[in-house]
Amino acid sequence: MAFTPVDYNPYDFANRRHIGPSPSEMDEMLAAVGVSSLDELIDQTVPKSIRQSVPLGWAPLSEHDLLARMRTVAARNKVMTSLIGQGYYGTVTPPAIQRNILENPAWYTAYTPYQPEIAQGRLEALLNYQTLIADLTGLPVANASLLDEATAAAEAMAMAERVAKSKARGFFVDHGCHPQTIGVIKTRAMPLGIEIIVGDPAKMEPEKVFGAIFQYPGTYGHVTDFTAEIAALHAAKAVAIVATDLLALTLLKEPGAMGADIAIGSSQRFGVPMGYGGPHAAFMSCKDDMKRAMPGRIVGVSIDARGNKAYRLSLQTREQHIRREKATSNVCTAQALLAVMASFYAVFHGPKGLRAIAERVHFLTNRLARALKAAGAKVSPKAFFDTITVEVGVGQAGILAAARAEGLNFRKVGTDRVGISLDETTDEKVLIRVLRAFGIDGVPPHRATLGFPEAMLRETDYLTHPVFHMNRAESEMMRYMRRLSDRDLALDRAMIPLGSCTMKLNAAAEMMPITWPEFGSLHPFAPADQALGYREAIEDLTAKLCEVTGYDAFSMQPNSGAQGEYAGLLTIQAYHRARGEGHRNICLIPVSAHGTNPASAQMAGMHVVVVKSAPNGDVDLDDFRAKAAEAGGNLAACMITYPSTHGVFEETVRDICRITHDHGGQVYLDGANMNALVGLVKPGEIGSDVSHLNLHKTFAIPHGGGGPGMGPIGVKAHLAPYLPGHEESGTDGAVSAAPYGSASILLISWAYCLMMGGSGLTQATRVAILNANYIAARLQSSYPVLFMGNRGRVAHECILDTRPFAEFGVTVDDIAKRLIDNGFHAPTMSWPVAGTLMVEPTESETKAEIDRFITALLAIRAEIAAVEKGEISSEDSPLRHAPHTVEDLVADWTRKYPREQGCFPPGAFRVDKYWPPVGRVDNVYGDRNLICTCPPLEAYAEAAE
Repeated sequence: MAFTPVDYNPYDFANRRHIGPSPSEMDEMLAAVGVSSLDELIDQTVPKSIRQSVPLGWAPLSEHDLLARMRTVAARNKVMTSLIGQGYYGTVTPPAIQRNILENPAWYTAYTPYQPEIAQGRLEALLNYQTLIADLTGLPVANASLLDEATAAAEAMAMAERVAKSKARGFFVDHGCHPQTIGVIKTRAMPLGIEIIVGDPAKMEPEKVFGAIFQYPGTYGHVTDFTAEIAALHAAKAVAIVATDLLALTLLKEPGAMGADIAIGSSQRFGVPMGYGGPHAAFMSCKDDMKRAMPGRIVGVSIDARGNKAYRLSLQTREQHIRREKATSNVCTAQALLAVMASFYAVFHGPKGLRAIAERVHFLTNRLARALKAAGAKVSPKAFFDTITVEVGVGQAGILAAARAEGLNFRKVGTDRVGISLDETTDEKVLIRVLRAFGIDGVPPHRATLGFPEAMLRETDYLTHPVFHMNRAESEMMRYMRRLSDRDLALDRAMIPLGSCTMKLNAAAEMMPITWPEFGSLHPFAPADQALGYREAIEDLTAKLCEVTGYDAFSMQPNSGAQGEYAGLLTIQAYHRARGEGHRNICLIPVSAHGTNPASAQMAGMHVVVVKSAPNGDVDLDDFRAKAAEAGGNLAACMITYPSTHGVFEETVRDICRITHDHGGQVYLDGANMNALVGLVKPGEIGSDVSHLNLHKTFAIPHGGGGPGMGPIGVKAHLAPYLPGHEESGTDGAVSAAPYGSASILLISWAYCLMMGGSGLTQATRVAILNANYIAARLQSSYPVLFMGNRGRVAHECILDTRPFAEFGVTVDDIAKRLIDNGFHAPTMSWPVAGTLMVEPTESETKAEIDRFITALLAIRAEIAAVEKGEISSEDSPLRHAPHTVEDLVADWTRKYPREQGCFPPGAFRVDKYWPPVGRVDNVYGDRNLICTCPPLEAYAEAAE
């Protein structure tokens, strides 16, 4: 018999590792769909009139080749000891946290905890975070994180405008705020008509402002008590915001003690690497009477069906995609994974450990200041925590060069000063190198003396909850992290079939480089010649995204998809202003657009006009044409999602673009559903002018339980000059604190593109469409599929209509909770259409997992049928009692269905079954009894009773 070599390539990442179904499984799925080939299915799904003619061109790398390439690129970065400060500091990530949180798919592949029963671990960690923030800032309510410190400051300004009793239109900004914060505040203020007044807090005129923000400690190190300024603001009915530093607050008087209404900042130095700018979790806390105006997510405490304590996201109707054009913020992706890391850092060290770190940093700074003063240097300020500024006159360039020769980066301040910020990683050896850069030998001895007045010392306790006082043996910490992760259902356990959220594989090889020090240890404002590796990665990723989208330029700055929308609209506005058409302010948004779109338009100062949908889910072209004509010369933009949020490739997309352009508007195409386009359709070739890309969806950055994310925007050439600028480059229009947003996670998307190659990315899109159509074909006789294209096909997601079951008392909630018993996260519920389930399987899921999901939904349909036939009431059925816990399993069984049916439904694993830690959570109770910090031990006892 002749020898025949195998044609199997084990290093083909796209087809052997990323794409779930095998070729033979695809054949079975295609048969179920009713087509003979994948090409035939794509031809029936994606209109030929919009298909790209040139395939994506680059060849793929294997995993081992990718990692070798990454090592080469990483070596081009020069890791220096950063003493730049300005809101970014060296920190020590405890290895137990790096390995068990940051590098653990149980944490980084989880989804936003909208389904609380399967997110109790994440929710507890985020509640710990909120407690940490509330305690250290001295304000009673904190949210579960925001994108970065500068964004949080801008959000706080907008919040202050909403709640202030003052009618003034001005907002005061302390000139001691970080420059990047001032830049983002100015960007946010302009479309809202807010006048920004930057100046000395001592010269502030409270009656002219509705609010003010102060930096504490200041960007150049000043420690100032703002109690008097805050009292003056309150007398003028204005709101006081303090931007602060968590480590400093373990020593310094807290903002709440000064009377502050809102506190914001970054938790980066609590164990999260700088990463050339991110991701890092920002924080916000506020007075109790302002909590319902606070943006972002808040974790709260409620009870489950048995009365046991259960965590949940409180006040979910605050979410912008629910409020749409009534939203006050478009905050979508938070920074949950990084907030979890910061919370575990606080648990790991406890209040004494944090205080010890702060004291060590402060005393080292004091020693440095003493040595410089003894040598005759002019050092300011008089009161400082970890940052000093040294006058060096015309010798500035020489001092900066001498520092670099010592492997140090100082901050360049003006033309005659340098700033030096010490941090947790600073030791005496660093101090000696710093002084050598100034030509000073040796270092003064340690003295436990303060560099600020004793009146500024913190007098209140913090982190008193038992969770911050647990035994810190690594074994105990490891088990605590494991216990919490075991309570959750993430992608490492099961498929998460969320429509419009694209929960796909986050490959280990893509994740590895982000924790390498060559990428993790760079300050975002480090000299450009020290970040050549990042430059290469970002430039190559940009080139590939331009090829994928048909756009001419990209900004990598936006930190989330929603922020990308906002940045894209600001780019459009800047373009109109440059052409003398700043009056254009109307934005047409179809009902079928992504939910954040109206909120982003509101933030950009646009007037939203809603366009109807036709019965088949398409944009109503006649209504669109009429409203575009009515807007006329005031039309700024339209925002469309393609394929639509209804999961359909609309044939009229070119017409929509043409109508918009005919009236002088620009087309914003939301990239949320790019997983259905890559390699098949280029938005920039079908008439779109600008899009954001959800890199945390289509391009494999993991969701992290609600963040991080990245939403870079691509534009056609005529918009490129108006992309976001940044303070560091001397330009305006920044939307994020760092020039490249959360730069370190751009490496994940770059690695994904490199390993997939152009053909692999295209095949991923094709299989995503196959998987969705397979689910639709298998389920449409049991669950009506709400919208389909003209040839009966869905895009990469499908909407199952569960509304008919409401007649029999079965809700979409019942189906979602019952899926937990089957070991699945629910699809997207009641959005974009109330009472429906939007399913997106993605290309990463195997046929076996998709079949298990289908089996579960068919079994649930059979239980619904039993209710329809009157065999059991909806109240008595397993649907209403879902999800079932171990407590239900072992308790006396009095229910009207068998224990086996309730606890082990079809689709559920027997040996490896996921058991939710709590039963169905009572949302109404949680909103009526809002508890947003760790409850005391007595509450646990009461819940147990």
